[in-house]
Amino acid sequence: MSNNSQNMSFNAGQAKGQTQEKASNLMDKASNAAQSAKESITETGQQMKAKAQDASETIKEKTGMNK
Repeated sequence: MSNNSQNMSFNAGQAKGQTQEKASNLMDKASNAAQSAKESITETGQQMKAKAQDASETIKEKTGMNK
């Protein structure tokens, strides 16, 4: 193989490796964003559940149903 062909092959390999690294980084970022969204939704759901329980207890107290 000529020196020029070897250089082209090397450069193609480098470009492929860089592309794979960028794709991997993008996948990591997407995964992290999805995990963060999941955690945020879970936290919001827990807060809503707690507020609903508080409201339920308040209604029971006001109506005398908790006795």
